[in-house]
Amino acid sequence: MFGQDIITKDYFTDLYSRIRKALEMHEDTIRHYRPLLDGVRYMTDKELSEMLKVSRHTLQQYRNKGILPYTLCRGKVLYKEHDVQELLERNYRPATSPSS
Repeated sequence: MFGQDIITKDYFTDLYSRIRKALEMHEDTIRHYRPLLDGVRYMTDKELSEMLKVSRHTLQQYRNKGILPYTLCRGKVLYKEHDVQELLERNYRPATSPSS
């Protein structure tokens, strides 16, 4: 690279673009990072409602009906990520092929 090659404006533009992309990826990772608590990840009511595209009221109904396990800690509702995954897998319905 630094032998007889000429460093051009395009090189710096490309380098800057790559650094910006790496920084954006890092910031996105930090923004979505949820630390483990004894090996378990928890989601808030807000996070889960956004992920499932349902209202927080709907989550409340799921909790009231015993559909969705949760933890209540000092008034804050938390869901184990693993419990949510199991709920989704239990309710998975594969597509059926149309009858001919």
